[in-house]
Amino acid sequence: MATVYLRRLRGWRFVVFNAILGLAHIVVLFNAGSYIALLPHVSGDLGGVLPSFLTWAQTDFMVGLALGFPLARYLSGRIGDYRLLIGAFIVYSVASYLCGASETLSQFLPARIAQGIAGGITLPIAQSMLLNEYPKRLKAVALSVWGLFSITPFTIGMPAGGYIAYLFGWRSLFYLDFVLTMIIVGTLGALLYGRGFRRSYGRFDLVGFLLLLVLLLGLQTFLNMGNDFDWLDSPFLQAIAVVLLIALPCFVIWELGERHPTVDLRLFQHRNFAIGVICLTLGFFSIQGLLSLLIVQIQLILGYSSKLAGLALLPLVLLGAPVIAIMHLLCRYIDARWLVALNSLGFAATFYWIGLFDDPHSYEELFWPMIAEGIFLGSFFTPLTVLTLHGLSGPVMTRAAEVANLLRVAAGAFGITFQGIVLFRRTHFHQLNLADHFGGRLAISYDPVGQLTAKLVEAGVSPSQVHAKLGALIKQEAAILSLNDAFLVASALFIVIGLLVWFAHPTHVPLSPSPAEELRELRAEELIEEVP
Repeated sequence: MATVYLRRLRGWRFVVFNAILGLAHIVVLFNAGSYIALLPHVSGDLGGVLPSFLTWAQTDFMVGLALGFPLARYLSGRIGDYRLLIGAFIVYSVASYLCGASETLSQFLPARIAQGIAGGITLPIAQSMLLNEYPKRLKAVALSVWGLFSITPFTIGMPAGGYIAYLFGWRSLFYLDFVLTMIIVGTLGALLYGRGFRRSYGRFDLVGFLLLLVLLLGLQTFLNMGNDFDWLDSPFLQAIAVVLLIALPCFVIWELGERHPTVDLRLFQHRNFAIGVICLTLGFFSIQGLLSLLIVQIQLILGYSSKLAGLALLPLVLLGAPVIAIMHLLCRYIDARWLVALNSLGFAATFYWIGLFDDPHSYEELFWPMIAEGIFLGSFFTPLTVLTLHGLSGPVMTRAAEVANLLRVAAGAFGITFQGIVLFRRTHFHQLNLADHFGGRLAISYDPVGQLTAKLVEAGVSPSQVHAKLGALIKQEAAILSLNDAFLVASALFIVIGLLVWFAHPTHVPLSPSPAEELRELRAEELIEEVP
């Protein structure tokens, strides 16, 4: 970033600055994860809309995060890091208040998009500001602290969000965001008032940014609305599809010809970057989508409260952060391809394990796989980041990290919608199959539903009650089988990732890299590993 500080903070001001920036980072990333646990509550409170409609608010929030990254790079040069950070948090706080005060989806959704864009601007700016306050010899320590700030809200976001919703209601989370961000704004303003900066007049790729906005929001809207509005039978979705087909080649041609592009597509000429980004986006596409799907569906299907649903994912916290530290060390001595391949096979096995879930009353069937997933989640980002950035140096590495992070976050948003599509399509399939199998339609001699209905009617239960109860059981089991299908598909996808990574060049980290190169690489890694 372009800011040049005249003097560093010292003493208690330095400590407060670190704490308040850490809180700022956690607030943004915590909101990304915790909202998922609130979704059934929000659905019932905003006019009783379908839960699938409320996923729009999460996916568009994440697209907003992705769009905030290129804006941050340009705006920081024009108005300075600390002014931009404070301004972004003011927007974030206002958007949080509007989210909490919303009464309809049409009020809630724009506020979430604004919250996402403002939050996306804060992520790279806050990292840059933190590093500028540390002397050169301690910048690696600063990045380690930043990495802890990055992983903590992702692992505790869903459990804590579910607990807050259970005790105080979902609106309290957004009002809490409003209060905390106002504290952040006031504290940062007091600490950094009067700071100067070196203005940069770099050219902003406005056309490329607008085309990127059309592509990301257009594709996300198409996926969000597809199930509920019957895909291309909807005139509105037909228009979106036409716009996307026109915008995509225009975006590629424009970005390849632009000297300072929003997304540097020329980076895909590097084999490791191309393969690393493909693996990173496909992997995060599955992980983010499945976690979001699981915490919502165990509330809707199994009747968990938001508190219990959050606790079901709590094992992710236990081993995620320690494994990240270990992986940073292993990547210095082991070819990252081996680590990525082993991690992919571990995810494939874990998702296959979850895909065998068949007891709606068993908490253990969810608890133990979540511990395994926590281990593999902690070991997912670091080796892929090393693989992606291998062979790049200088400013190219920083640009590569920005592009990889943008695409990864966008893929996470698409993944949430995709898993919902899988669930929607497969639920009807399994429901029909179960009804045929147990209803005597496949074999006249095998009709357990009819036999059970006859016995219950003889016992005095009305036929309408019997049919309603059995229908509910079939729907629940069909939903569980559909959830299993989503995990099984992801299991196969991670096997593909484990094979694809071997087409990349082997990674050999220099034993004694220069301090500047080591710091740049660490900074790029932390940027990619920020988990919304």
